[in-house]
Amino acid sequence: MVEVSIQALVSRRNSKSPEAFRTISEVADELDVPQHVLRFWESKFAQVKPLKRGGGRRYYRPEDVELLRRIRALLYEDGYTIKGVQKLLRENGRRLPNEVARPSPPPRILADRPGLSRLKAQEIETALNELSGLKEMLRKRSR
Repeated sequence: MVEVSIQALVSRRNSKSPEAFRTISEVADELDVPQHVLRFWESKFAQVKPLKRGGGRRYYRPEDVELLRRIRALLYEDGYTIKGVQKLLRENGRRLPNEVARPSPPPRILADRPGLSRLKAQEIETALNELSGLKEMLRKRSR
């Protein structure tokens, strides 16, 4: 009787060629999202079209996986909404840019608010800038 370690099975499973098609479970594991999220994205993004075989099994091409990776990054890391990503896909076809310019925040005009002193407006501006910097630091750290 031959014993096969779990590690050997896992490494054999992960040693697919980069050009090989992937099952939904493999893609879900790779992108760290549940399978139902991939099925949901398929319904929201017409550009995601895995091959479907008998019984409805999905097989993702390498370009499908890359597109899903970019969609995941835009939604989870860059803070885009589904509608925002749909718009980017409409504007760029099936290809999503690697780096998407974030819209610049609207200028803050707190000093013009009635009942708000100039000093208080500056304190709020400073706090907002610090929070924005912390948010950016956390976003970079989570990559």
